[in-house]
Amino acid sequence: MNPVRRWPVHVIVSLSAALPLFAALPERASACASCGCTLSADAAMGYSALPGWRLSVEYDYINQDQLRSGTHAVSGVPDGTELEHQTINQYVSAGLSYSPNSSWNVTLLVPYVIRNHSTYGTFDSTQPLPELSRSFSSSVGDTKLIVSYQGWLPTNNLGLQLGVKLPTGQYGTAVDFYSGPNAGQPLDASLQPGTGSTDLIVGAYYYQAISQNFDAFINGQFQAAVKHRMDQPGNDYRPGNSTTVSFGLRDEGNPRWVPQLQVNLLHKEPDTGALADVQNTAGNVAYVSPGLTAQLSPSLHLFAFVQLPVYSNLYGIQLFPRWTGSLGVTYAF
Repeated sequence: MNPVRRWPVHVIVSLSAALPLFAALPERASACASCGCTLSADAAMGYSALPGWRLSVEYDYINQDQLRSGTHAVSGVPDGTELEHQTINQYVSAGLSYSPNSSWNVTLLVPYVIRNHSTYGTFDSTQPLPELSRSFSSSVGDTKLIVSYQGWLPTNNLGLQLGVKLPTGQYGTAVDFYSGPNAGQPLDASLQPGTGSTDLIVGAYYYQAISQNFDAFINGQFQAAVKHRMDQPGNDYRPGNSTTVSFGLRDEGNPRWVPQLQVNLLHKEPDTGALADVQNTAGNVAYVSPGLTAQLSPSLHLFAFVQLPVYSNLYGIQLFPRWTGSLGVTYAF
């Protein structure tokens, strides 16, 4: 990729704060922990070796409305199991990035989480379906701070990342159902705006021109909770570790309009603790993500992507999206 283009080096917030990472509830509510926005915004905008500041805003829409188990959709759940209806996640993520030179970059990422969730509660085939229990939350999520170093090669196209996710979002039992049989009861810990954990993030990326017009990239990240505030016996929760890998191509034939294609892979381990839904918060997912980056001015760029799931192998029964959408804009100054 052209080293004179001024693109940001940051980590997509939908992978950590924006991913749905799934109080002892009478009716357990568990979102899909193995789905969400796994798009690599770093690659969408292109990596850079230039110093400077950059502001970014990204919007991600994830509508989890399909029940899946293993590799297939399911039409229902066994008696005694929660029958979820829908979870609509919207994330508005603001980022501030600074590169003092061609080797170092520091990025602060702050997400705003908007989530609607509805469930029928515990399923009983001998009874008619009850009224839906609904919840809504709208607040700041967990903040991330990422440091990147790409001075390993003279071409500055190999980078390592080290970061931390901080428990700045509401967690535990902060959000309750507002209607239905579960009104007044708290949501599951995995559906709160934050996880209550401090997470370590380690990543790496590499990008390279492979022809006159095409650039290729590959990147990966590992995230693990190293400290969790809900740590008392019988009242503990720890989100499961996650590993993401993305690779793809960018068509640089016209620098003002850059079509691209990503493949995004996610492996999510089960949540643990007395408040965790251990059986329904793990799995493996693969997305194909076509998109476009547009140069609106020398300092202003916009990207738009759609993620299409092509494979999922989910533990237990989880709500899963049929597609996800992402829009992002960045301004360099």
